[in-house]
Amino acid sequence: MKMGTALLYDDEMTRYKLLWTDPVCKIEVPERLTVSHEALVKSGLAERCVSVPVREATDADILLVHSEEYLEAVKKTPYMTLEDLMEFTLQYGDVYFHPNIYHCAKLAAGAALQLVDSVMTGRVRNGMALVRPPGHHSMRGAASGFCVFNNVAIAARYAKQKYGIERVLIVDWDVHHGQGVQYCFEDDPSVLYFSWHRYEHQKFWPNLPDSDYDCVGKEKGAGFNVNVPWNKVGMKNSDYLSVFCHVLLPIAYEFSPDLVLVCAGFDSAIGDPEGEMCASPDIFAHLTHLLMNLAGGKLCAVLEGGYNLTSLHQSVCQTVQTLLGDPAPRPANLDGPCVSALESLHCVRSAHREYWSCLKHAADPPTSDVSTKGIELAAEGEEKQKTAEEESGAEVAAWPEPLKRAAPPVRSALVLPDGVACPEGCARFSASADPAIVHKLRETFLKDSDDSDALTALSSLTALVQKMEQNEICNGLALVRDVSMATMCVVQHAEAAHLDRVFIVCVGDAVVPSQCRRDDGTTLLVEFSSQESEEQQHRFHIPLCLKKGCSDVSGFTQAALGLVLPLGYEYDPSLVLLVRSAGSGLCDGAWQQLTGLLQGLAQGHTLVLMEEGEEACVGPTASSLLGVAAASLGSLRAPLQDDVKALEGLRRRLQADWKLLQTTAPEPGRKTEADPARFLINK
Repeated sequence: MKMGTALLYDDEMTRYKLLWTDPVCKIEVPERLTVSHEALVKSGLAERCVSVPVREATDADILLVHSEEYLEAVKKTPYMTLEDLMEFTLQYGDVYFHPNIYHCAKLAAGAALQLVDSVMTGRVRNGMALVRPPGHHSMRGAASGFCVFNNVAIAARYAKQKYGIERVLIVDWDVHHGQGVQYCFEDDPSVLYFSWHRYEHQKFWPNLPDSDYDCVGKEKGAGFNVNVPWNKVGMKNSDYLSVFCHVLLPIAYEFSPDLVLVCAGFDSAIGDPEGEMCASPDIFAHLTHLLMNLAGGKLCAVLEGGYNLTSLHQSVCQTVQTLLGDPAPRPANLDGPCVSALESLHCVRSAHREYWSCLKHAADPPTSDVSTKGIELAAEGEEKQKTAEEESGAEVAAWPEPLKRAAPPVRSALVLPDGVACPEGCARFSASADPAIVHKLRETFLKDSDDSDALTALSSLTALVQKMEQNEICNGLALVRDVSMATMCVVQHAEAAHLDRVFIVCVGDAVVPSQCRRDDGTTLLVEFSSQESEEQQHRFHIPLCLKKGCSDVSGFTQAALGLVLPLGYEYDPSLVLLVRSAGSGLCDGAWQQLTGLLQGLAQGHTLVLMEEGEEACVGPTASSLLGVAAASLGSLRAPLQDDVKALEGLRRRLQADWKLLQTTAPEPGRKTEADPARFLINK
C-alpha cells in the first residue's frame, strides 16, 4: 500500500491516575495505554507505522468545542490540593481529576490534531492515536465519563477549519454513547455522527433519552445523527456487521465524507466489564476495513474506552494491522443478528428513512413496543434476564487469542497477455501448472483447439490460484480471452484442491457456466445484470437484475452494500472470484469500491477475471488490489425505484436462509415466508 499508517503515542499520557477510592472510575488506569502500545511493539506493528510526535492542543484548538469558562476551570487543576480536586470532580459525572490530567488532556487532543494533519497533508494515508484521557463524553462546558476534552470533536472542527473539508463522518464504536460528540454536531449537516452503544432502554450510563434511535439530529442536522441502541448485552460479530451493512455503510456512502474519524473504543469487545459484549477482537479488523474505502482512505482512529486489558490490546492490534493494509482474518461466528439487535436495526432504519434515499424502502416502524421508549419489564422478568446475562458473561470470560495474520510476500500478481503493461507495485505472473493439470486443462477446455496462448493463460491462472492457496500471493488479476472458460477453470481447480467455498460475483452479462450455479454450497454465485435470469434460482445462485444494468451507480452500490457484503460475510469463502465482462457499463469508481470491499473476505484472497478489451480497467483494478482506496463516488442520488423494489423483494426472499440479510425482527405471531414461485431453496 502506498504511503503509510501513522501511530501517535506518548507515555506522558500514562502519568495520571485516580488518587482516591471511586468504584466507578477505578477501571480507567494508565495500563490501558501501556499494554496497547507494548502489544504493537511486540507484534512488530509499531515499527511498520510512521511515528508522529504528539503536541499539546492550544487554547484556540480546545475552544473550537469547549467554552472559555470550562477551559479556564480545568487550567486550575494542576495547582489544586487533593481535597480541591475531589470537590472539583463532584460537579461532573463519572470522571476524576489529577494534577497532571490537564497536561495529558491537551496531549490527547493535540495527538488527534497531529493525526489529522498527517492524513490531510498526505504524509500518511491513515493512522491511530493512542491517547488518554478519552474524549467523546466531554461536553462544551463539562467533563464526563473519564473525558476532559472532546478529542474527536475538536479534530473534526479543526479539519473543517484548517483544510476546508465539507463533510466529516464520525464513527463511534465505543460501547457507551458519545453524547458530547452528539451535542456538538446535532444541528450540523456537515458532520455525520454514528454511534452504537449499550442502552438497555435507558438503564445504562449515560442514561439519556437522547441516546435512543429517534434522536436523529436537530434543524438542518436532522438525519445526521444516527444512534443504534443495544438493548441487551452479549452482542456478537454478526450484530456489529449487520448494522454496518444495513445502516452505517449505506448512509456513509450517500453522505460521501471527505474524512473519517473513528471514536475507537474497545469496551465493545468481548470480556470488557463495562460493555459485557461478546464480539471478538478480530471483528475490529473488518469494521476498519469496511471504512477504509470511504473518503479516499483518509481515516483517523482515536482511542476511547476499553477496560479489559487483554481484549483492548488485541483489538488495537487488529485495527492497526488492518490500517497497515494486511488482509483481515476470516470472520468468526457469524450466525446472524439476534432478535434484540434486529429490533434496534428496524427502528433506526425506520427513523432515518425520510432523510436518506438508501433507506426509503425501510420497513414501517414496528407495530409492537419491542424496542420503544415505553417498554416496561416485569420485575420477575428483569431478574430472569439479569441472571441469564450473568451466566452468559461467565461463559465468555475466556476467548481464543486471535490467529496471527501473516501477509503473503506478494500482494498482487497479474496474468496479462504480451503487450499489456503490468501496473507498478504488481508482479507479472507466468508459471506453468503441474503437467498433469496442463493435460487436464487441454482435455477439458481446448480439446479441439491448438490455441497455445489460451492454454498458457489457463495454466498460469491455475498456478496463480495454487500460490494463493499456499498464501504466497494475496490476490490476483487475469486478463483473459474468455471469462466464462476462465471462471469454470478456477471453479474446477478449487473443487479439486478442496477449497471449501468460492464466492463468485459476476458483473455484466457474461454467460456463467452451469457448474458455477451448483446448489451444494461449494460456490455462491451473485450475478449483476440488466437481464432477467431464466435459470432456476436457489440459495446459492442469486441474480441481481438492475434496470440499467451496472450503469446506475446508486443502485449498484446499494446492492453491493446491502446484499453482496452480508452474503459474502455469512458464506465465509476461502476464495473470492470477481468476474467482469466486457461492456458491463460499470464505472471505474464503483468497480474499485466493490473490489476493495470484497477483499475483507477470504483473508484477502481475491481473484479478478476480466475480458480482453478491458485493458483500460487493469490499472484501476490493480490499484484496488494493492490496497489503494478507491476515489469517492460523490454524494449518491436516489437509486431507481424499480431497482429498490426488486432488491428489497429479493432480500426478503433470501433472508430466511441468509440471516445477515435480515433488517427486521419477526413480529409476534408472524413468520418470515419465502416466495416459492420465484425462489426455490435447495438445502
